[in-house]
Amino acid sequence: MSDLFASAGLDTAAPRPLADRLRPQTLGEVVGQEHLTGPDGALTRLLAAKALGSLIFWGPPGTGKTTVARLLAHEVDLHFEQISAIFSGVADLRKVFEAARGRRSTGRGTLLFVDEIHRFNRAQLDAFLPVMEDGTVTLVGATTENPSFELNAALLSRARVLLFRALNDGAIAKLLARAEELTKQPLPLDEEARGVLVRMADGDGRASLTLAEEVWRSAKPGEVLNAETLQDLVQRRAPIYDKSQEGHYNLISALHKTVRGSDPDAALYYLCRMLDGGEDRLFIARRLVRMAVEDIGLADPQALVIANAAKDAFDFLGSPEGELALAQATVYLACAPKSNAVYNAYKAATRVAKENGSLPPPRVILNAPTKLMKAIGYGDSYRYDHDEPDAFSGQDYWPEKLGRQYFYEPTDRGMETRYRERLAYWERLRRERRGED
Repeated sequence: MSDLFASAGLDTAAPRPLADRLRPQTLGEVVGQEHLTGPDGALTRLLAAKALGSLIFWGPPGTGKTTVARLLAHEVDLHFEQISAIFSGVADLRKVFEAARGRRSTGRGTLLFVDEIHRFNRAQLDAFLPVMEDGTVTLVGATTENPSFELNAALLSRARVLLFRALNDGAIAKLLARAEELTKQPLPLDEEARGVLVRMADGDGRASLTLAEEVWRSAKPGEVLNAETLQDLVQRRAPIYDKSQEGHYNLISALHKTVRGSDPDAALYYLCRMLDGGEDRLFIARRLVRMAVEDIGLADPQALVIANAAKDAFDFLGSPEGELALAQATVYLACAPKSNAVYNAYKAATRVAKENGSLPPPRVILNAPTKLMKAIGYGDSYRYDHDEPDAFSGQDYWPEKLGRQYFYEPTDRGMETRYRERLAYWERLRRERRGED
C-alpha cells in the first residue's frame, strides 16, 4: 500500500527531515568527500573506467555513505537494494540474492547496499562471497568500525575499502548554507553561535542539519541566539566514541604517544576526550601506570609512584573529583624525563631466556640445604656481598653455557644518569676482583 501511495505522489506532503530533503542528487553535490567524489577522486576514476566492483565504505556517521551508494547505483544503472545488518538475517539475504538473480537473468544488475555491515557475524558475511564472485550483486557495505577488525579476510579480499572522512568546518558550513537556501530563512544565530553549531555537529553532516532544525524550532520570532543561549537550547551530541571499538583504541594510543612525546597539553586534551566520552577511569589509570614503566622507567622512578597514587586517589574520591588525580598524573608523566631502557632490557632478557632453555645457574649461588647438595658443590665458595669491600663481590652469576650478558643500558636522562654511573663503577670493581684489565 505504501508503494501505491508513493507512486501516486501522495507522500510528498508528508513531513521529511531536513537532511532527507537536502540529500545530494549527484556526486558533485556531495560535500566533504572530495578525495572520493571530486574530479580526481577514487570513485570518479572507478566510474570513468566503468569498473565499480564491490566496495566497503568506512567512516563516521553522517558523512554520506548511504547517499553515495545510491548515487553510484544511478550512475552505473544498477538496481539499488538496501538492507541493514541490524534487522536482517540469513533468510532475508536469501530473498535479496534470489531477487538479484532474477534481475540478472533479465540483464539488470543489482547494487546491494548493506548498512552497518560489521553487525553481521562470520557465517552471514560468508554468504555474500558466492554472489560477489559470480556478479549477482555488487556489494557496497557501510561501516563505522575498522574493517580490519570487524570484517573477515575473505570478504575484504573481494572488496575495496574506501575511507569517508568526518566533515570539516567548511563542509558543515556549506550544508548549513544550503539549508538556509532551501528553507528560505537564515539561521537565527550570531557569528559566534554559528561557529558553535558547526563544532557541535562533530563532523556529522546529518547531525548539523538536525541541529539546524532544532534551532529554527526553538528560536522565538525575531530572536537571534548567542552561543550561550544556543548551548542551553540545543543539547550537544555525545562525542563519537565507542568504548569497545576503534575510537577507544585511537584515543588511548593518542594519549600514550603524547605522554611519550612530552607534550602535557596534548596529553591533557586526549585525556579529556576520553573522560568526556565516558571511558572507564580505571582503564585510563592502568594505562598511565603502563606509561610510567614503559616510557619513563628509571629515568624518574617516582613516575610509577605518582601513577599508582592517581589510581588510588580516584578509587578514594570517585567521579568527578577523582579525574583531577588522573589529570595530575598525566601532566607529571608527560613532563618527566623519558627512558625505555628497562623496557628494552626486559624484552631482550625475555628473548634470551626463551631461546636458551633451562640452563642451570652456577652452583656457587645455589642454596645447599642437604649434605648431598653440599657434597656436589652447591654454594661452594659463595661470597656474601655485604661482607665484601664496597658490598660488592663481583662474582659470576651467569649459567656457564650462556656467559655474561648485557641487557640494561641506562640513558643519560634523569635518574638513569646515576644508575649508569653505578653500573660503570660495579663493572670496574668486577674486573678488578677478577684480575681483568
